Amino acid sequence: MNRRRAWLVAVLVLVALAAVGFYLARHLHPYDETVDHGPSPEARANPWLAAETFLRQRGLKADMANGLEVLQHLPGQGQSLLLLGDRATMSARQAEDVLAWVRGGGRLLFVAEALWDDDKAMSGDLLLDRLQLRQFLAADLPALPQLKPDPYPQLTKLYLENEQAPAYFSFDPDFHLEDPANKAQSWANSSNATHLMQLRYGEGLITVVTDADLWTNAAIRRYDNAWLLWYLNQGTDVTLVFRSARDSLATLLWRHYPQALASLALLLVLGAWHFALRHGPLTPPPALARRQLREHLRATAAFLLRNAGQDRLLRALQQDILRRARRRHPGFERLAVAEQWQVLSRLTRQPTAAIGQALRPPLKQRLGAAEFSRQVAHLQTLRNAL
Repeated sequence: MNRRRAWLVAVLVLVALAAVGFYLARHLHPYDETVDHGPSPEARANPWLAAETFLRQRGLKADMANGLEVLQHLPGQGQSLLLLGDRATMSARQAEDVLAWVRGGGRLLFVAEALWDDDKAMSGDLLLDRLQLRQFLAADLPALPQLKPDPYPQLTKLYLENEQAPAYFSFDPDFHLEDPANKAQSWANSSNATHLMQLRYGEGLITVVTDADLWTNAAIRRYDNAWLLWYLNQGTDVTLVFRSARDSLATLLWRHYPQALASLALLLVLGAWHFALRHGPLTPPPALARRQLREHLRATAAFLLRNAGQDRLLRALQQDILRRARRRHPGFERLAVAEQWQVLSRLTRQPTAAIGQALRPPLKQRLGAAEFSRQVAHLQTLRNAL
């Protein structure tokens, strides 16, 4: 009986497993899913990595540099230098070196970084000022009359020969380039502003743009942005400068290891405090037997004298005498000063002259120790007599 029941349970389990497997086979289907983990660490560290990769795919030699030191090893002919990063640390000597390199036959592309200041007659951008180009806000420009509606007013357009339609680029429409000296040979405009200019400089060629965000990893594939990058650098080897100057060692350490530097600074402070030399021996704490009431009273009196001053202490004693006299003699406060002195003379049995001298206003100058002690003793005698 038990053996038969065990076989029955085993058969039921096998039937249940077969039913579950049949159900899963009918309803579960394999599929592929792509999980986007975002940009790679290389792309996050280099916003122009896609531009560099695109140029290489187009057959151009493209390299990335961190500073203008690379200029010393770049040939003039057949070479393009793209200054895409911040140039705030560029010196006047470096600007002259760059322009001298262009005069020798190099191609330069840089971003205009400052607005023209009419009061100073300069913008502060070393390259822009030396080329006599100016940058303004497009919002400050007068609106140009449109002969026909522009379907893409925010996009920059470049017209080429033998092409029926222009190429479109997504430059920032908020800025505008101006060439008061008429040196530029070609340019590209949006509906109300100019965002790209090209001019010959010696044996070389300079391209000035209002921004380079259209060639960042997120924007290079939009419109004809990638094509423009290739068009401006075709036939040359390209060097993209990420920053115009290398960060110092201290800057790099603080950027990547702030906690370690803070801990090291705290350790140095604690070490200096621990090993600092003391000037003289430590004063031992006074014995408990010395802390008597007389010492406390003397210390309190010295503190009051030092902080309140003699005149304040003397006025406090005089006010206490007058307050006691008012309690002993009703209407005392309404009497004249001479009558008050006579009342006090009668109550304390002290001569009127002594009372007048004791109640006179304290002098401005500081009294000597003996004179101050006599004055206090006299006032205390009058107060105690009341």
